[in-house]
Amino acid sequence: MTIALDTATMLAQLTQLGAIGHDAGDGRTRLAFGDADKQGRDQLVAWMHELSLDITIDQIGNIFGTLTGSDPSLAPLMIGSHIDTVINAGMYDGCYGVLAGLAVLRALRSAGIVPRRSIVVAAFSNEEGVRYQPDMMGSLVCAGGIDVAQVLDVIGTDGTRLGDELARIGYAGDLTPGVVVPHAYLELHIEQGPLLEYHATQIGVVADLQGISWQQITINGVANHAGTTPLAMRHDAGWAAAAVITFVRQLAQESGSTLATVGSIQFSPNAINVIPQTAVLTLDMRDPDDQKLSAAEAHVAMFLQTIAAQEGVTITSQRLVRFPAVHFDESLVAEIAQATAELGLSQRQMTSGAGHDAQMIARIAPAAMIFVPSQAGISHNPAEYTSDADLIAGATVLLAVVQRLSR
Repeated sequence: MTIALDTATMLAQLTQLGAIGHDAGDGRTRLAFGDADKQGRDQLVAWMHELSLDITIDQIGNIFGTLTGSDPSLAPLMIGSHIDTVINAGMYDGCYGVLAGLAVLRALRSAGIVPRRSIVVAAFSNEEGVRYQPDMMGSLVCAGGIDVAQVLDVIGTDGTRLGDELARIGYAGDLTPGVVVPHAYLELHIEQGPLLEYHATQIGVVADLQGISWQQITINGVANHAGTTPLAMRHDAGWAAAAVITFVRQLAQESGSTLATVGSIQFSPNAINVIPQTAVLTLDMRDPDDQKLSAAEAHVAMFLQTIAAQEGVTITSQRLVRFPAVHFDESLVAEIAQATAELGLSQRQMTSGAGHDAQMIARIAPAAMIFVPSQAGISHNPAEYTSDADLIAGATVLLAVVQRLSR
């Protein structure tokens, strides 16, 4: 039987969700557990009700909409992603995967098909980790990687307690996280990078995902007059921070695969004519090879000791996140590749440079991802764009794989 996707509804819902939390200009901001996130969640739940899905919410606010299969004893197939955003975001990141999941269930409903295996569409909480860390929090809790009581006590960048905000927006659910262990997990996502567009390829078959290391580095020196203190007598936290930034770029260039980014930095007292007393910076490092990532971390640690002694400053480092590289389930990757080939779409096996909920769910179930192109590789930006044709192609592959796995 041919099952047709209602792609018009999927695209309309993507635009409608993208209007929630709209910023000045063309961006949108729906930080986890804020008012705009609540509006987005409310809209998603309403769409799930329209499909007569069984809706459950767990204690970290993950939303699950289930199309019950004919054999409830079977573990469900899960399709997932997230709907929270970074600040001033595009409208595709995460949201596309959730709404394409709804499109798949809508197609099955319209065709009158009851799958043997239940199918769950999941919207995981706080994937972005902007307001509360760590990122990919909802899926990490679901996979048992961190205790839900611990994350409910996390204090956000705005001083709020996560659990209080979750309750305030009405999404502190009763379901114990991790009770539902999927038979398999699929995540459809925009690439957020330039490779598919560069190679004129329609579908990315994601085989693995980079390891991620986040740390916060704090440098304490001595504030002094910028005009009267000789260079040799300075304990300059600002210069030490600049040395770290230069070092990690060189380290990444020499490695050939490690990526290193200093994404935020604050100086104190932050005055033009005062030598910085304190510098606080964040370092994001990624590599698909865990051994190389660990080696990069060790090199950075040694350099911090060297530069502290050289400049007479003290340097401390706090680990924020350390997620190992993930190799997705080979059989699922093969299913995606086969479905793509049967649909006559071009494909490329690839590594994900960004973190995704799939890397967390892969701890407890076979998982894999499908990518579609991102124009110019732009993401986390209002200019983020994927053509309707590419969005439809990705959803079509997702439907084909779901049909194969849910039998």
